[in-house]
Amino acid sequence: MRQKKLMLLGGIRYLLPVIEAAHEQGYYVITADYLPDNIAHRYSDEYVNVSIIDKEAVLKVAREKEIDGILSFGVDPGVVSASYVQTQMGIPSFGPFESVEILQNKDKFRTFLSENGFNVPWAFGFSSLEDALADTDKFSYPLIVKPTDSAGSKGVTRVDKEEDLKEALEYAFKHSIKGNIIVEEFIEKQGCSSDSDSFSVNGVLQFVSFSAQRFDENAAGTFVPAAYSWPSTMNMQQESELRSELQRLLTLLHMKTAVYNIETRVGVNGKTYIMEVSPRGGGNRLSEMVRYSTGVDMITAGVRAAVGDSVDGIEQKPYMGHWAEIILHSDKDGLFESLYISKSMRSYVIEEDLWVMKGDAVHFFEGANNAIGTLIMKFNSQEQLKEALEKQGEWLHISVD
Repeated sequence: MRQKKLMLLGGIRYLLPVIEAAHEQGYYVITADYLPDNIAHRYSDEYVNVSIIDKEAVLKVAREKEIDGILSFGVDPGVVSASYVQTQMGIPSFGPFESVEILQNKDKFRTFLSENGFNVPWAFGFSSLEDALADTDKFSYPLIVKPTDSAGSKGVTRVDKEEDLKEALEYAFKHSIKGNIIVEEFIEKQGCSSDSDSFSVNGVLQFVSFSAQRFDENAAGTFVPAAYSWPSTMNMQQESELRSELQRLLTLLHMKTAVYNIETRVGVNGKTYIMEVSPRGGGNRLSEMVRYSTGVDMITAGVRAAVGDSVDGIEQKPYMGHWAEIILHSDKDGLFESLYISKSMRSYVIEEDLWVMKGDAVHFFEGANNAIGTLIMKFNSQEQLKEALEKQGEWLHISVD
């Protein structure tokens, strides 16, 4: 029997467990992007140099390689290209290409949500700085400005007064791939927002997870997640309402079998909001964290679905304890010196994954790509977890010269 070929768009380290899962299933893995030195290419069976946002170029390579499936797991810019290839080649897909385009474009997504009766912040899309500045009478503050097509929270700014708007708009345009940004209402959240992964089989959500997404107020990127924890801070009613609305969304879009990175929040007004849904695994090891905390393996399910094999083991399961993931980062530019974790906290560390060595250059935490590692931790109670995260400065220190 011919070995199935899976193409993965991108080469970041978050693809390593995806490559491992694919190899465990006996698949041949091809990684693709325009950066040959990216770490994932060392572990795949083959590397091809192509821009993952050029869907025609990706399609050409995919046809040449006669692939059976394609994913852009953890790599947001490649999702549209992956969907395009799926559609053009008739291989297993996340859903209709038009639906994926809606999900991947923040402007189109907000419009779709509004037209279909979802709770949604007001939002306006712009393709030029001049147009955005000409429409300021439509805005109320606070608001948030962000590119429609960037990942890793790059280019995102909260604006509380009009005199700060132009700088935020320029920053968003700088980080937009196609020169499109969105200005939208800032929804003041109740508790923590959620950013976690979920899975549908034939369009039906079989597993949904919600996290507590946490931020470092002292970091340069105040909207870049600095930690996550599971379970979420939402109550059962709020999670149930979000699950129902997420299912309604996937049904309206005719989505199929896929892993999704989903961002949601509850406003101080008590309303639940779907902020983003992308048919890919999230960055920051979110699917790995769900596997740790529940035993549900969306990574293996995702690679099997991508090449048309059956998917098993995707069902709603409870969290086995209280879990946290800390995104290790520096507050300044410099050379990495050391990571200190106090002895009193070592027993809670399940995995320490440091990506830099002494003397390596590190950058202040402006985007998710500036992370230098992760800590995976398990606690006995929510109170214990909360105290540890709130008092990180007392037991965790990253030295940079």
